[in-house]
Amino acid sequence: MSDTGEEWQVARRRKGAARKSKPIQVSSHSTCCQEQLDIGKTVKRIRDTVSELRCEEFCQQWKGILSSEQVFVAGSAALSKPPENRDTEGTTDQLGSRRDGRRCQQLECVCYGLGSFSSCVSARFQLAMLLLLLDAGQIPPRDCYVYDPMFSSGERDVLRELGLTVLTENEEGKRLVTKPTLFYLMHCGKALYNNLLWKNWSTQCLPLMIIIGNSFNGMMDRTIEREFKRDYSYITQAVSVCEEEQLPCPSRLIDIFSDTAVITFPTSSLNKLPQSTWAEPPEPKYQHCPDLEIIQRETQS
Repeated sequence: MSDTGEEWQVARRRKGAARKSKPIQVSSHSTCCQEQLDIGKTVKRIRDTVSELRCEEFCQQWKGILSSEQVFVAGSAALSKPPENRDTEGTTDQLGSRRDGRRCQQLECVCYGLGSFSSCVSARFQLAMLLLLLDAGQIPPRDCYVYDPMFSSGERDVLRELGLTVLTENEEGKRLVTKPTLFYLMHCGKALYNNLLWKNWSTQCLPLMIIIGNSFNGMMDRTIEREFKRDYSYITQAVSVCEEEQLPCPSRLIDIFSDTAVITFPTSSLNKLPQSTWAEPPEPKYQHCPDLEIIQRETQS
């Protein structure tokens, strides 16, 4: 995953073969270079990439989708009832900003599995897009929490220089939300999505989440149905109640932003499920998954 011929790319799926999510891998050469990372130079490269993306039409479309009333309300409905006069109150110009001048509760952001952005072009572009989305949503960088077990110490310093908050613990996606939260999960493993859903498996927590990541429907389409239902039961159940909007991607960046959707969980859809759906959800174990696509705490060196 480097600029010197080791860049990660999304593999083109063979007919009948399941597509793998982005592996988190760094070559020994990359690791050596990261220990001597030029913080200032790396920050500049990221900011240059932000400027490049800002001019892209698809980037404006992404920000427009996320700034829509529908997506924002999905993330805030669990905390406050919608106003009676929806024609004049409760509409939003952008994430967290209301046309009547009042402020809704501020979004947080969590980013997992970004990859080695100092050596991988794809990861650098994904980080640049994250920064643009934070700006569009008026989310302070300090309220964006990032983690990847493969970040080098230099990369963690770069992220802090950008104002982001670097998590120190591998949560494996098991993060309980207590306020509207945007999860940025570009090409992460299915187990991470499944863990996140399990941890928030309630009609109170799911509506607080907005996910930017791989389409749940796409995951199911690329996996043997029987195995998917067995191993990723929470994604399987979420497909029927979540709303997905596919995000556009230009052909030249298909390896970076392909198969990306914004996923929300409307309360009205969740309430259609029987109450037994939410009773004591068991923690996922993945006994039948030899290739789990995420690094677990107990296997992390």
